[in-house]
Amino acid sequence: MTPLQTIEVHPGAEPRATIVILHGLGADGTDFLSFADEMRLQAAGPVRWVFPRAPERPVTINGGHRMRAWYDILGTELVKREDEAGLRESFAQVHALLDREVARGVPAHRIVLGGFSQGCAVTLGAGLRYGQRLAGLVGMSGYLPLAETTAAERRDANVLTPVFLAHGRQDNVVPLARGSASRDLLQAQGQPLEWHDYPMQHAVCLEEIQALQQWLLRVLDQG
Repeated sequence: MTPLQTIEVHPGAEPRATIVILHGLGADGTDFLSFADEMRLQAAGPVRWVFPRAPERPVTINGGHRMRAWYDILGTELVKREDEAGLRESFAQVHALLDREVARGVPAHRIVLGGFSQGCAVTLGAGLRYGQRLAGLVGMSGYLPLAETTAAERRDANVLTPVFLAHGRQDNVVPLARGSASRDLLQAQGQPLEWHDYPMQHAVCLEEIQALQQWLLRVLDQG
């Protein structure tokens, strides 16, 4: 398994927490670098930000063009035609990245894993299957992949890990219905979850960033 490339922002002091953000399809680790400046998390102590870069792979829905992608998109029907092999490969790579953070001295319960769109899918899939308790999972404008196997494969360590989900009501890439269905399934399984939706398309808005900042301060205060 090839380790993920990462772009990192170090706090200048020994980190007390790590936040990992996974980008969306065709994007790059630099897409969410601004979070490291926009989030006011001083109350949580020094935070290391880690922005992994997905491997380049052919994406079927884009005519086989190679781009950074956490898994292949086989068609517009996101549920019936999932790239299970690609998803599970990315889950394993993210688990290895989380293990590396633990080895670097940040305990799992002080690590937040988050992502946008495809990155959200991998966040939820990998985070719930990780063997150590995480501080929280953040899903922006995405959905829960491999939903039918989540209950059976979710690890005991993360059955009560708080989840933050946000979605645009006019999202024409991952429809709001996909996000809300993922919310409903996780809530039915007892996952602690905070949901937000906003009058936007497939994007991130200021109100979302503000809500996420408050949520991060809460979950890192409990760690």
